[in-house]
Amino acid sequence: MIHINNLLQAALETFPNFVIVDNKGTVVYLNGGYANLLGTTKENAIGKPVNSVIPDTRLSIVLKTGKEEIGSVMKLFDHSKNEEVTVVCNRIPIMENGEVIGALAATTISNIFDVAKLYEEIEAIKSENRKYQKKLDAIKQSMHPLEKIIGKSKATIDIKKLITDYADSNLSILITGETGVGKEVFAKAIHQVSNRALNNYVKINCAAIPQNLLESELFGYAEGAFTGASKGGKIGKFELADKGTLLLDEIGEMPIDLQVKLLRVLQEKEFEKIGGLKAIKFNTRIICSTNQNIEDMVANGQFRQDLFYRINIIEIYIPPLRERLDDIEPLCLHFIKRINQENGTKITGINKEVINMLYQYHWPGNVRELEHVIDRAAVICKSGELKLNHLTFFIERQNRRKRSVDSPVSSEQTLRDQTQKTEKEAILQALRQVGGNKTKAAELLHIDRSRLYSKLKKYGIR
Repeated sequence: MIHINNLLQAALETFPNFVIVDNKGTVVYLNGGYANLLGTTKENAIGKPVNSVIPDTRLSIVLKTGKEEIGSVMKLFDHSKNEEVTVVCNRIPIMENGEVIGALAATTISNIFDVAKLYEEIEAIKSENRKYQKKLDAIKQSMHPLEKIIGKSKATIDIKKLITDYADSNLSILITGETGVGKEVFAKAIHQVSNRALNNYVKINCAAIPQNLLESELFGYAEGAFTGASKGGKIGKFELADKGTLLLDEIGEMPIDLQVKLLRVLQEKEFEKIGGLKAIKFNTRIICSTNQNIEDMVANGQFRQDLFYRINIIEIYIPPLRERLDDIEPLCLHFIKRINQENGTKITGINKEVINMLYQYHWPGNVRELEHVIDRAAVICKSGELKLNHLTFFIERQNRRKRSVDSPVSSEQTLRDQTQKTEKEAILQALRQVGGNKTKAAELLHIDRSRLYSKLKKYGIR
């Protein structure tokens, strides 16, 4: 059987550095590890004042105060390695009957820089884990990305096939279609199906950002580029979307002078930050979207022809909802599922009479308008099947618009003219109702504020 003294002796030697002093500060024990570090031997150290053996030790202070010091940092010269080391040390008084009869010190970390190195390694592992998590999230999202495009109409099926055919190419894509058809849903699906799915998908709305800020949002700026510039500068959307996808929404709203720079950037595959001197290379898939007729804008000098050809290598036209009525029912069921999850409602389905009524409507607001109608009806219904009595507000809206359409219209008026007139009147009515507050008007109209500003500009409303 091992003697307790031998076991204790062996235990004390396992510490990286360990010392015991009596109440006078004389070394009564020093383990071999500490002796090697201090460039001495156990025999030479024992019996000497601790201050002469261990420079800058605070053991004498612990003897006087009787208070322990845990986690203290101290510097020592490591004679075994011929270098200075920083260690973490615990100093504890030894008490007997309330009296301090000695003290001990032991280092818990033999070199604090080892901890810093360990911390760096841990941070590197965390960073790597974040990358893997991001990749995992992207994989989860991209397993069935085309399922997020809801619909069973021939038009929708054809668009999904077109996306599949060109998703992995680097060709620029222009998505066109009326407001509310879901252009961004299609753009995001292109990214998620592509070989860029694990990298960033970045969107910028060219109509929502003031013209004087749009360039810095796209390309970023260097530190000190202008008064008020953030310290360290700012990264732009092109740089953020490197190796990923950049959606330039409402591309038709981009000012002509910026169109010139965008064309040059797309041709040369590099850009400079505002106030920067270094050209930054990028590898970004460009998708543009618009509800405007870019060809008409080119003819009118509002959009550069060369830029149009650059961004319109592949055009994906999203038909309005009135031209793909087969999509209405699956869209409704999709919205109901989302509403149930978000609001705790228990809608089980939608009555065929409701579907038939929805087929008869013109849907000037397209999928976005349908979504708002189902949102409101579901909140009224709360549970069970969605029926006609839950859509009285919508039936009244249909009747109002029908009376408007049935009113005398000159032969020069087109359906678009009538739709725009109704839309303008609705905006004016909303502004009057909220006393001109544009934020509240946008909420009342169920559109975002940037979209409202775009329409105000379109109709010359101030």
